[in-house]
Amino acid sequence: MPNVSFHELAKLGPDQREALLKRSETDLSGFIEKVKPIIEAVRAEGDAALLRFARDLDKADVKPGALKVTEAEFDRAFTLVEEEVQEAIRFGIDNIRHFHEEQKPEAMWLKEMRPGAYAGDRFSPIRSVALYVPRGKGAFPSVTMMTAVPAVVAGVPELAIVTPPAPDGSVDAATLVAARLAGVETVYKVGGAQAVAAVAYGTETVKKALKIVGPGSPWVVAAKRLLAGTIDPGLPAGPSEAVIFADDSVHGGLAALDLLIEAEHGPDSSAYLVTHSRRVAEEAVAALPEHWERMTEQRVAFSTAVLNGAYGGIVLTPSVEESYRFVNDYAPEHLEILSTDPFTHLGHITEAAEILMGPHTPVSIGNFGLGPNAVLPTSRWARTCGPLSVTDFVKRSSIGYVTAAAYPQFAKAAHTLARYEGFSSHEHAVSSVREKYLPKGA
Repeated sequence: MPNVSFHELAKLGPDQREALLKRSETDLSGFIEKVKPIIEAVRAEGDAALLRFARDLDKADVKPGALKVTEAEFDRAFTLVEEEVQEAIRFGIDNIRHFHEEQKPEAMWLKEMRPGAYAGDRFSPIRSVALYVPRGKGAFPSVTMMTAVPAVVAGVPELAIVTPPAPDGSVDAATLVAARLAGVETVYKVGGAQAVAAVAYGTETVKKALKIVGPGSPWVVAAKRLLAGTIDPGLPAGPSEAVIFADDSVHGGLAALDLLIEAEHGPDSSAYLVTHSRRVAEEAVAALPEHWERMTEQRVAFSTAVLNGAYGGIVLTPSVEESYRFVNDYAPEHLEILSTDPFTHLGHITEAAEILMGPHTPVSIGNFGLGPNAVLPTSRWARTCGPLSVTDFVKRSSIGYVTAAAYPQFAKAAHTLARYEGFSSHEHAVSSVREKYLPKGA
């Protein structure tokens, strides 16, 4: 069995330590150049380019006129997916919906700033959003749940899912089940950079959207960056990543078990066990072969590539304080705090998109329907943004209303600052010039 990358933090220099913080998507320059012609082809050729890329890139047989999933395909999906799986999807959707309904902001609020002067916010749904559901390294009805439910709760009127087709031109059946149960029935058989281009520009079949959300490969991330001036690319969600923080109150075998969760997504994933306990680290190394024996060949290949590569392994720190520091510097997408008393550590960790606490809350439970959203910022973007939420599907408008009685006080302050800044129209708009046009006695 391959060795696991083992890093003793105290023995690393600054450059070596910094290298541990990198992700596979850190440098997208190679992908950017490959994605440019794909985007241009979709913009110029529309459906024809999508069909060609389905054949050439996805190795999928999508027939002309079949880019959009039909009602019959939705119906058939329910006959293909076992009832146990459907029940798990319903369970997850119910929890995710409840969480996001609690998260939804009130439609409008106004507060009296000063007597007679009011200000607040109004929230309204974005008109059209595309939901990206990956497929290349597996089927992801869970991503459908996590993107579609908050969008429906937010009230987005035009929702569509884009997802790569299978070789026979079909869409994963469980993804269709999750889409319908969540309330979305527009699904397009297109993935990768071409999917981002399709919803950015629109084609004969694919309707243009104002925003796209959902995780994807470096190809998808690169396309989002290139098209950021055409479509809102949403939060930066790339290949999966996780940090398992473990103190000396748990067994290293448990840490190893959870370390494999995100590592099995693919060789471009990132996964570290961070601990100040040498016992935990050594137990984790010893337990990994046993855990690998229970996994499929493909997932073993993916996870060993990660844990023996540049983006994963075990980080042994000299102290719990150094563990906190490393986690905060890494700013992971998923973070587990493996401890019998996780709340003692929570206050020390400020940079993580998702924090799952205790031995009974593995990333699996977060991914499949605890309630909080599992579409999360990657590549250290957790330092500035958080999980996908209802607020990603609404836009905010500021509201202001000043009464006649409150106007003089605000006008005087505005007049003074407008004159100081040298904006004469600003100044005149709150001067005696305005008073000529206001209703008498108002």
